[in-house]
Amino acid sequence: MKKIAKIILISFSLIILIIAVLIFRPVPIVTEDKTISESGIVSEIYSNKGNDVIFVMENTERRFYINRGLENGLKLNNLKEKLIGNSIIVKYPKYWTPLDWNNSVRHISKVEFNDEIVFNELKK
Repeated sequence: MKKIAKIILISFSLIILIIAVLIFRPVPIVTEDKTISESGIVSEIYSNKGNDVIFVMENTERRFYINRGLENGLKLNNLKEKLIGNSIIVKYPKYWTPLDWNNSVRHISKVEFNDEIVFNELKK
């Protein structure tokens, strides 16, 4: 009986460890050829308490965010003036986390607007 309890405890601990690794692993920084590209018209831009810049585009439930964008020099008002109502291209890495199991929030690696690079953290 003790062996079974020990096996169950070890199995449970391994499962918790695997889940923790999946949750806390960083978003990969990739090269442009490893990104997924999506375009759309920006309907809203806002920030959260973590200083992320969040983009909402028309005709999609998905949100896109630049991690700590305000801390990295992006200006929310400038982005709103320039991008709301306009079409942009966002590029993001393919990855999965249990915190976003249905891929409803995507980390942006690059934002393009009218042949201008608004944001870029891709590897060269």
